[in-house]
Amino acid sequence: MVKIGVIVGSTRPGRKADAVARWVRDVAAKRGDATVELVDIADYALPHFDEVLPPSMAPSRRPAVRRWAATVAGFDGFVFVTPEYNHSIPGALKDSLDFLYQEWQHAAAGLVSYGVHGGTRAAEHLRLVLGQLGVADVRSQVALSLTTDFVNFRDFRPAAHHEQALGTMLDEVVAWAGTLRTLRRA
Repeated sequence: MVKIGVIVGSTRPGRKADAVARWVRDVAAKRGDATVELVDIADYALPHFDEVLPPSMAPSRRPAVRRWAATVAGFDGFVFVTPEYNHSIPGALKDSLDFLYQEWQHAAAGLVSYGVHGGTRAAEHLRLVLGQLGVADVRSQVALSLTTDFVNFRDFRPAAHHEQALGTMLDEVVAWAGTLRTLRRA
């Protein structure tokens, strides 16, 4: 069975990413076709990315980054949950991606974004970053609106059709992760 990490892509106080990520994890866990684990980047206390050499040339020696690398390497695929901040992803999520290279290679990924307009611009930016890191992102995605899927911009209450979209995306992530597993473990 493939192992999927649901990445909480925001560390901001009052964030909504953790509630959305729990929903993703719970829906995915009911399926029974993958082992699913919540991975909160806030738990790793990663610094701002300021390595002298890129991770493709030299892995970080920092303990927090090494712990993060070991976690990421243990998964076959990911679902990234990201808010949209100024048409992009949060800096903490970008740093968490930039600190690693080999650990991302040949993984499958799905995207769940949220924002006033569904976070779609952040998702598109994230696709570009993931592609550079050798991550195969699937076409299907879930875009949640702060105006219709959150009560008073706070309490997450996804519309019913989002669970179906999430299921479609998870079908693709699990299939791709299983197919890419051989490359990932080589």
